[in-house]
Amino acid sequence: MRLFVTGGAGFIGSNYVRHVLATTDDEVTVFDALTYAGNLDNLKDLDGDPRYRFVKGDITDRDAVHEAMAGHDAVVHFAAESHVDRSIASPDEFVHTNCDGTNVVMDTARRLEVNRVLHISTDEVYGSIEEPGSFTETDPLGPRSPYSASKAGSDLIALSYHTTYGLPVVVTRSSNNFGPYQYPEKVIPLFVTNLLEGKKVPLYGDGMNVRDWCYVEDNCAGVDLVLRQGDIGEIYNIGAGNEVPNRHLTERILDILGKDASWIEPVEDRLGHDRRYSIDTTKIRALGWAPLRELDEALGATVQWYVDNRWWWEPLKQR
Repeated sequence: MRLFVTGGAGFIGSNYVRHVLATTDDEVTVFDALTYAGNLDNLKDLDGDPRYRFVKGDITDRDAVHEAMAGHDAVVHFAAESHVDRSIASPDEFVHTNCDGTNVVMDTARRLEVNRVLHISTDEVYGSIEEPGSFTETDPLGPRSPYSASKAGSDLIALSYHTTYGLPVVVTRSSNNFGPYQYPEKVIPLFVTNLLEGKKVPLYGDGMNVRDWCYVEDNCAGVDLVLRQGDIGEIYNIGAGNEVPNRHLTERILDILGKDASWIEPVEDRLGHDRRYSIDTTKIRALGWAPLRELDEALGATVQWYVDNRWWWEPLKQR
């Protein structure tokens, strides 16, 4: 099978491409605009692999998408603006990329009669939920930031192409991912690299906002399973069940690096900061998926990756 992967030079996308090439005989074309979070160094180890090809392009450029997508059997649509803080500062960019771009990708896939389209989304589209509840795939959407609202819009655009045109679309909504090659604006790589540079870590508010942390390799396995075995027109939540308050996660990182709580710098809370994300993963587990890495093991491996790969993140933080 020939896969067309948008945003494949980003964090999750690059890990997914690596997963596919390691576990299948598929060929992969990465289509990425190489914005600040897209980085060819994320795919550097794949240079020379005859099954991997890179095309630079913007998902809002209809002609470029059509030319690059032609001849592929399936589309995996990762490309998106994804950082909440940036969406608060610059919402227009998020709506343009996430909604307009998704429309171009879906419409092009329709015209080219692609056999399968997987749209990648986030648990943030559901909004915040009180304990002990968890969102299922049929719950109404309640996004609370320009980022999550633009992703909710992109979900609906993708699914509308299935309902209206019969495009074979499936959707995944993943919880917070972490692991190698994550751009150091996100909490785990930011905190780890700050500490490696001798800087404190900025913790929002009281630090008790809860997130479900899923190791990126486990998420990629789930994404690939849904691509191949998920029911057309359906949505699948992917989460590891590792619900941890941000403060407790921070303390685990500090402990791994031999630091104490004096390295935490409380900062004013983010605007509209969701208190708790939690998703029910019964549906994808019925396909046979389950996370393979325990949180502490995966977090330790992730910290060690940043320790060992300063060449990758130091230039990014210097920009």
